Amino acid sequence: MSMRFTLPAYLRAALVSLAAHATGAGAANPEEGLFDLDDLRVKLTETLPYVEVEHAGKPVLLMRHQEPDHTIVAPYDQTARDCPPYCIQSMQLSPGVETIGELELIAYLERASRGEPILVIDSRTEPWVSQGMIPGAIHLPYTRLDPAHAQPEAIADLLEFELGAIRLNALWNFSAAKTLVFYCNGPWCGQSPTNIRALLALGYPANRIKWYRGGMQMWEQLGLTTVKPSANADD
Repeated sequence: MSMRFTLPAYLRAALVSLAAHATGAGAANPEEGLFDLDDLRVKLTETLPYVEVEHAGKPVLLMRHQEPDHTIVAPYDQTARDCPPYCIQSMQLSPGVETIGELELIAYLERASRGEPILVIDSRTEPWVSQGMIPGAIHLPYTRLDPAHAQPEAIADLLEFELGAIRLNALWNFSAAKTLVFYCNGPWCGQSPTNIRALLALGYPANRIKWYRGGMQMWEQLGLTTVKPSANADD
């Protein structure tokens, strides 16, 4: 990831304005005026204060909340959920599928914003997504890839037209398939793991599937920027 210290003033103002309108209640909000982008007290890393990513065709600042008294917002402040179904997921889902953290996810978001064949996928259903999602991600509910909920032809169309697989009669060629980075609500959420296992069963290359296990629970815990679903559509 590259450092972001020298934005032109006009671009900085535009990004700050856009981020202020895109962020959710639990996210870093530049409009609050609590900090200087050139001198953040809470950075992503020691040398990386923030990054810009593209969301729904517009730039968004991805940074951490700067308010010292900020706390995790509901429902991600909840620690007890019934298991089943909300059981702790293993760190390693399947051989070859890489489990990643926040900095790796941010790097994928930057690469996707530059036009690389990468999709960061929010697997959650609408009630969860309506509370906020990671900027730069697309919303692809897990039900669209789950054979228990979707018809085989609908899944095949998704593979071909959105994920980059090539249909060869009853077989698939994944040589041009996109790198997919999945997340859902956190280590207790089974939605993105369900999609990952379904894709592996279809032959999708494991090395082109990544999993952000921390999900929204860890993202909110670190005070990172979120966007509301309304930001997905072009205005």
